[in-house]
Amino acid sequence: MSETEKTHGMDKTRVKPDWPPLTLAEVRALLSRYPGCGEPMEILSVSPRPFSAASVVSTSSGRVFIKRHHHSVRNAEGLLEEHRFMIHLRRRGARVPQVFATDAEETAIEVGEWTYEVHDVPAGLDLYEDVLSWMPFFSAAHAYAAGQALAHLHLAAKGFEEPARKVRPLVSSFTIFAAEDPAAELMRYLEARPALAASSLVQRSCDAALGLLAPFHARLMPLLPELAPLWTHNDLHASNLMWSDNGDQARATAIIDFGLADRTNAVHDLAVTIERNIVEWLELRKGFEEDSDVPVHMDQLKALLDGYDAVRPMSAAEAAALAPMTALCHAEFALTEADYFQGVLHSEENMLLCTDGYLQGHARWYRGAGGTELLEAIARWAETRRQKGRATEQAKVEEDELAVDLSRR
Repeated sequence: MSETEKTHGMDKTRVKPDWPPLTLAEVRALLSRYPGCGEPMEILSVSPRPFSAASVVSTSSGRVFIKRHHHSVRNAEGLLEEHRFMIHLRRRGARVPQVFATDAEETAIEVGEWTYEVHDVPAGLDLYEDVLSWMPFFSAAHAYAAGQALAHLHLAAKGFEEPARKVRPLVSSFTIFAAEDPAAELMRYLEARPALAASSLVQRSCDAALGLLAPFHARLMPLLPELAPLWTHNDLHASNLMWSDNGDQARATAIIDFGLADRTNAVHDLAVTIERNIVEWLELRKGFEEDSDVPVHMDQLKALLDGYDAVRPMSAAEAAALAPMTALCHAEFALTEADYFQGVLHSEENMLLCTDGYLQGHARWYRGAGGTELLEAIARWAETRRQKGRATEQAKVEEDELAVDLSRR
């Protein structure tokens, strides 16, 4: 098996894929159901992302992107949850892929144990195609552009009022720490996922994480009523963006991969973007003696936040909620990954990496020096932004008072 056919493992290595790559014969049979997609000619790429099989395919009519899921991960109903959101975003002007439909107007196709979807390939370069999650941007300008792209997406998402997704593997939800009683909500979360509920090892890690994350939940709780529900992407790392060119000043031209999308809120989505791009978590798992040794890219953090705020200015409550949300936002994705590895792949080893290393390990990091430094930097950004807002409001009041005074003379 060539390196290009391997997927990203749980560390920085490439491993044998969990799912077989797409074949040209398989693609040919699939695309015969899609009018206008043309005859497939060549599989141009094999995605290194581990949870499905995906490829860009050249056809007689251009290029298409094809993704194949095992039915235990995504059935047609599950894909339609994502597709309806993407269609809404496109109608609102967001730069996201077009989802193609068959001659029977189906956008998700079930064939045996597999579920397929076919998208167009958005304009731009897949600049981070081989870059792992939890790795930094190539430049602060890229971070700024990512912040802008996410803000535009949130503006376009308004008006999409479907309920939260049904219980499925690999969906990045926000329910446990959105509740007044996270322990009770966590119990409900686990009960809905039998593969997790049956494991005492999972329960042990969850209990430890609840204790570690309790102070951040306490800080977030008073602000939660101010965070409007919103369908969000929930996985915006640099490789889920297309780029205008390969330079340090490249612009983001499209957002791709809505597999983790769900109804959360804008602050949760921005916090996930910080978590995915600003902290090099894979270094934490090397067992550094000091957690502060884990690289955190503060220049990119500021650029990301400034880019977002330039397009969609955050409310005071949203800005204040961002630091504690950043400490909490990893929890449910760690658990849904654990559910995938235990319930679908039956890999207790990888399940434990998700619960002990990801859920509990990251929670512990946020209570140490490195996590404190990151959260304090986010809080300082929010406070600086608040002070600038107050200064602007005061200047506006003084300007209005001066205008009234001049009008009386």
